[in-house]
Amino acid sequence: MSVFGQGGYDVRLEWSAEGVRALGEDCRVLVVVDVLSFSTTVDLALMRGGRLMPLRWGDQAAADAARRAGAILPDERGWPVRPFSVLSTPPGTFLALPSPNGATLCTLAAEAGARVLTGCLRNAKAVAELAYALADGTPIGVIPAGERWGVNMRSQTVTTGTLRPCVEDHLGAGAIVDALLGAGAQWPSPEAALAARAFRAAGPDVGAVVAGSASGKELREAGHGGDVDLAIAVNRSSVAPLLVDGVFQNVTHMPPT
Repeated sequence: MSVFGQGGYDVRLEWSAEGVRALGEDCRVLVVVDVLSFSTTVDLALMRGGRLMPLRWGDQAAADAARRAGAILPDERGWPVRPFSVLSTPPGTFLALPSPNGATLCTLAAEAGARVLTGCLRNAKAVAELAYALADGTPIGVIPAGERWGVNMRSQTVTTGTLRPCVEDHLGAGAIVDALLGAGAQWPSPEAALAARAFRAAGPDVGAVVAGSASGKELREAGHGGDVDLAIAVNRSSVAPLLVDGVFQNVTHMPPT
Protein backbone atom coordinates (compact mmCIF):
# COMPACT_ATOMS: atom_id res chain seq x y z
CA MET A 1 0.00 0.00 0.00
CA SER A 2 1.12 3.55 -0.74
CA VAL A 3 1.91 5.74 2.24
CA PHE A 4 -0.99 7.91 1.09
CA GLY A 5 -3.36 5.06 1.97
CA GLN A 6 -2.72 6.00 5.65
CA GLY A 7 -2.11 2.40 6.69
CA GLY A 8 -2.25 1.49 10.37
CA TYR A 9 -5.16 3.76 11.27
CA ASP A 10 -8.79 2.87 12.01
CA VAL A 11 -10.19 6.05 10.46
CA ARG A 12 -8.60 7.70 7.43
CA LEU A 13 -9.36 10.84 5.47
CA GLU A 14 -8.38 12.01 2.02
CA TRP A 15 -9.94 14.37 -0.50
CA SER A 16 -12.01 13.79 -3.64
CA ALA A 17 -11.42 11.22 -6.40
CA GLU A 18 -7.74 10.95 -5.52
CA GLY A 19 -8.79 10.10 -1.97
CA VAL A 20 -11.14 7.38 -3.18
CA ARG A 21 -8.27 5.81 -5.10
CA ALA A 22 -5.82 6.14 -2.20
CA LEU A 23 -8.12 4.79 0.52
CA GLY A 24 -10.27 2.43 -1.52
CA GLU A 25 -7.55 -0.21 -1.70
CA ASP A 26 -7.74 -0.95 2.03
CA CYS A 27 -11.00 0.55 3.35
CA ARG A 28 -14.01 -1.69 3.12
CA VAL A 29 -16.29 1.27 3.99
CA LEU A 30 -16.04 4.72 2.38
CA VAL A 31 -18.10 7.73 3.48
CA VAL A 32 -18.44 10.51 0.88
CA VAL A 33 -19.08 13.99 2.30
CA ASP A 34 -20.51 16.75 0.08
CA VAL A 35 -22.31 19.09 2.46
CA LEU A 36 -23.32 21.73 -0.14
CA SER A 37 -25.24 20.05 -1.37
CA PHE A 38 -25.32 16.42 -2.60
CA SER A 39 -25.08 14.67 0.76
CA THR A 40 -27.66 17.00 2.32
CA THR A 41 -30.03 16.37 -0.58
CA VAL A 42 -29.70 12.62 -0.12
CA ASP A 43 -30.41 12.94 3.60
CA LEU A 44 -33.59 14.95 3.01
CA ALA A 45 -34.85 12.75 0.18
CA LEU A 46 -34.45 9.62 2.31
CA MET A 47 -35.95 11.36 5.33
CA ARG A 48 -39.14 11.65 3.24
CA GLY A 49 -39.14 7.93 2.56
CA GLY A 50 -37.57 8.18 -0.89
CA ARG A 51 -34.56 6.68 -2.60
CA LEU A 52 -31.83 8.43 -4.57
CA MET A 53 -29.55 7.16 -7.32
CA PRO A 54 -26.21 9.01 -7.66
CA LEU A 55 -25.07 9.53 -11.25
CA ARG A 56 -21.62 10.28 -12.56
CA TRP A 57 -21.48 13.84 -13.87
CA GLY A 58 -22.01 14.08 -17.62
CA ASP A 59 -22.82 10.36 -18.04
CA GLN A 60 -25.79 10.34 -20.40
CA ALA A 61 -25.96 6.53 -20.48
CA ALA A 62 -26.33 6.46 -16.69
CA ALA A 63 -29.07 9.11 -16.85
CA ASP A 64 -30.96 7.11 -19.47
CA ALA A 65 -30.65 3.96 -17.35
CA ALA A 66 -31.98 5.84 -14.32
CA ARG A 67 -35.05 6.95 -16.27
CA ARG A 68 -35.68 3.39 -17.41
CA ALA A 69 -35.49 2.31 -13.77
CA GLY A 70 -38.23 4.82 -12.94
CA ALA A 71 -36.13 7.56 -11.33
CA ILE A 72 -36.90 11.25 -11.69
CA LEU A 73 -33.95 13.44 -12.72
CA PRO A 74 -33.45 17.14 -11.91
CA ASP A 75 -36.01 19.49 -13.45
CA GLU A 76 -38.22 16.68 -14.72
CA ARG A 77 -41.82 17.30 -13.64
CA GLY A 78 -40.55 20.68 -12.44
CA TRP A 79 -38.68 19.22 -9.47
CA PRO A 80 -35.14 20.57 -9.14
CA VAL A 81 -33.20 18.16 -6.95
CA ARG A 82 -31.52 20.24 -4.25
CA PRO A 83 -32.00 20.36 -0.47
CA PHE A 84 -34.77 22.93 -0.12
CA SER A 85 -36.73 21.94 -3.19
CA VAL A 86 -36.61 18.21 -2.46
CA LEU A 87 -38.84 18.91 0.55
CA SER A 88 -41.69 19.63 -1.85
CA THR A 89 -41.41 16.37 -3.80
CA PRO A 90 -43.98 13.69 -2.96
CA PRO A 91 -42.89 11.38 -0.12
CA GLY A 92 -41.34 8.15 -1.35
CA THR A 93 -40.15 9.63 -4.65
CA PHE A 94 -37.34 7.79 -6.45
CA LEU A 95 -34.85 10.44 -7.53
CA ALA A 96 -31.63 10.39 -9.55
CA LEU A 97 -29.03 13.09 -9.16
CA PRO A 98 -25.87 13.76 -11.17
CA SER A 99 -23.26 15.97 -9.53
CA PRO A 100 -19.59 16.61 -10.30
CA ASN A 101 -18.50 15.98 -6.73
CA GLY A 102 -20.63 13.91 -4.34
CA ALA A 103 -22.56 11.76 -6.81
CA THR A 104 -19.54 11.11 -9.01
CA LEU A 105 -17.40 10.15 -6.02
CA CYS A 106 -20.06 7.75 -4.77
CA THR A 107 -20.02 5.91 -8.09
CA LEU A 108 -16.20 5.79 -8.02
CA ALA A 109 -16.23 4.45 -4.47
CA ALA A 110 -18.71 1.72 -5.44
CA GLU A 111 -16.52 0.76 -8.40
CA ALA A 112 -13.63 0.39 -5.95
CA GLY A 113 -15.62 -2.35 -4.22
CA ALA A 114 -16.37 -0.45 -1.00
CA ARG A 115 -19.60 -0.22 0.96
CA VAL A 116 -20.57 3.39 0.27
CA LEU A 117 -22.33 5.85 2.55
CA THR A 118 -22.82 9.56 2.13
CA GLY A 119 -22.89 11.87 5.11
CA CYS A 120 -23.19 15.53 6.02
CA LEU A 121 -23.53 17.72 9.08
CA ARG A 122 -27.21 16.80 9.42
CA ASN A 123 -26.67 13.06 9.87
CA ALA A 124 -23.02 12.74 10.96
CA LYS A 125 -23.75 10.61 14.04
CA ALA A 126 -26.17 8.24 12.28
CA VAL A 127 -23.80 7.73 9.35
CA ALA A 128 -20.81 7.16 11.63
CA GLU A 129 -22.66 4.53 13.66
CA LEU A 130 -23.66 2.59 10.54
CA ALA A 131 -20.19 2.90 9.01
CA TYR A 132 -18.61 1.59 12.22
CA ALA A 133 -20.97 -1.40 12.28
CA LEU A 134 -20.41 -2.21 8.61
CA ALA A 135 -16.63 -1.96 8.90
CA ASP A 136 -16.58 -4.59 11.65
CA GLY A 137 -13.13 -3.59 12.85
CA THR A 138 -11.66 -2.83 9.41
CA PRO A 139 -10.50 0.67 8.37
CA ILE A 140 -13.05 3.33 7.44
CA GLY A 141 -12.25 5.99 4.84
CA VAL A 142 -13.88 9.42 4.98
CA ILE A 143 -13.82 11.34 1.69
CA PRO A 144 -14.57 15.07 1.80
CA ALA A 145 -15.57 15.87 -1.78
CA GLY A 146 -14.36 19.43 -2.10
CA GLU A 147 -15.12 21.51 -5.17
CA ARG A 148 -13.48 21.75 -8.57
CA TRP A 149 -12.49 25.01 -10.16
CA GLY A 150 -14.12 25.65 -13.53
CA VAL A 151 -17.07 23.23 -13.40
CA ASN A 152 -19.51 23.87 -16.25
CA MET A 153 -22.84 23.22 -14.51
CA ARG A 154 -24.91 24.12 -17.57
CA SER A 155 -23.35 21.73 -20.09
CA GLN A 156 -22.63 19.02 -17.47
CA THR A 157 -19.17 18.53 -18.91
CA VAL A 158 -16.89 16.48 -16.68
CA THR A 159 -14.58 18.88 -14.91
CA THR A 160 -10.82 18.63 -15.17
CA GLY A 161 -10.37 21.62 -12.85
CA THR A 162 -8.06 21.46 -9.86
CA LEU A 163 -9.41 20.59 -6.43
CA ARG A 164 -10.67 23.35 -4.15
CA PRO A 165 -10.76 21.97 -0.59
CA CYS A 166 -13.72 23.65 1.10
CA VAL A 167 -14.67 24.51 4.66
CA GLU A 168 -18.05 22.80 4.68
CA ASP A 169 -16.77 19.40 3.59
CA HIS A 170 -13.81 19.53 5.98
CA LEU A 171 -16.16 20.27 8.87
CA GLY A 172 -18.69 17.68 7.71
CA ALA A 173 -15.96 15.05 7.48
CA GLY A 174 -14.71 16.15 10.89
CA ALA A 175 -18.19 15.71 12.38
CA ILE A 176 -18.28 12.14 11.04
CA VAL A 177 -14.77 11.32 12.26
CA ASP A 178 -15.66 12.74 15.69
CA ALA A 179 -18.77 10.54 15.78
CA LEU A 180 -16.75 7.49 14.66
CA LEU A 181 -14.43 8.02 17.61
CA GLY A 182 -17.48 8.25 19.84
CA ALA A 183 -18.76 4.98 18.36
CA GLY A 184 -15.57 3.13 19.27
CA ALA A 185 -12.94 3.79 16.59
CA GLN A 186 -9.62 4.40 18.35
CA TRP A 187 -6.86 5.31 15.92
CA PRO A 188 -7.60 8.17 13.49
CA SER A 189 -4.93 9.19 11.01
CA PRO A 190 -3.49 12.68 11.50
CA GLU A 191 -5.57 13.82 8.52
CA ALA A 192 -8.77 12.48 10.09
CA ALA A 193 -7.89 13.70 13.59
CA LEU A 194 -7.26 17.23 12.33
CA ALA A 195 -10.71 17.36 10.71
CA ALA A 196 -12.34 16.19 13.94
CA ARG A 197 -10.46 18.83 15.88
CA ALA A 198 -11.61 21.51 13.45
CA PHE A 199 -15.22 20.42 13.95
CA ARG A 200 -14.87 20.47 17.72
CA ALA A 201 -13.11 23.84 17.66
CA ALA A 202 -15.94 25.36 15.64
CA GLY A 203 -18.38 24.14 18.29
CA PRO A 204 -21.74 25.92 18.16
CA ASP A 205 -20.39 28.21 15.42
CA VAL A 206 -20.18 25.42 12.82
CA GLY A 207 -23.30 26.68 11.05
CA ALA A 208 -22.07 30.26 10.95
CA VAL A 209 -18.70 29.15 9.59
CA VAL A 210 -20.31 27.17 6.77
CA ALA A 211 -22.81 29.94 5.99
CA GLY A 212 -20.02 32.51 5.87
CA SER A 213 -17.72 30.40 3.70
CA ALA A 214 -17.23 30.99 -0.01
CA SER A 215 -19.52 28.06 -0.83
CA GLY A 216 -22.21 29.28 1.55
CA LYS A 217 -22.09 32.79 0.14
CA GLU A 218 -22.20 31.46 -3.41
CA LEU A 219 -25.45 29.60 -2.72
CA ARG A 220 -27.05 32.52 -0.89
CA GLU A 221 -26.17 34.94 -3.67
CA ALA A 222 -27.76 32.49 -6.15
CA GLY A 223 -30.99 32.50 -4.15
CA HIS A 224 -30.42 29.16 -2.42
CA GLY A 225 -30.07 30.31 1.17
CA GLY A 226 -32.62 27.70 2.21
CA ASP A 227 -30.18 24.99 1.13
CA VAL A 228 -27.54 26.40 3.44
CA ASP A 229 -29.94 26.62 6.38
CA LEU A 230 -30.89 22.97 5.97
CA ALA A 231 -27.26 21.86 5.57
CA ILE A 232 -26.04 23.42 8.82
CA ALA A 233 -28.56 21.67 11.11
CA VAL A 234 -25.96 19.51 12.88
CA ASN A 235 -27.15 16.00 13.79
CA ARG A 236 -30.77 16.92 13.20
CA SER A 237 -31.32 13.74 11.18
CA SER A 238 -31.16 10.03 11.99
CA VAL A 239 -30.99 9.01 8.32
CA ALA A 240 -28.09 6.72 7.36
CA PRO A 241 -27.80 6.56 3.54
CA LEU A 242 -26.20 3.35 2.28
CA LEU A 243 -25.68 2.62 -1.41
CA VAL A 244 -27.48 -0.66 -2.19
CA ASP A 245 -27.40 -1.85 -5.81
CA GLY A 246 -26.57 1.66 -6.97
CA VAL A 247 -29.32 3.43 -5.01
CA PHE A 248 -29.11 5.20 -1.64
CA GLN A 249 -31.53 3.83 0.92
CA ASN A 250 -32.02 4.68 4.57
CA VAL A 251 -30.58 1.85 6.64
CA THR A 252 -31.57 1.87 10.29
CA HIS A 253 -29.80 -1.38 11.13
CA MET A 254 -26.73 -3.20 9.87
CA PRO A 255 -27.61 -5.06 6.66
CA PRO A 256 -26.14 -8.49 5.93
CA THR A 257 -22.67 -8.52 4.38
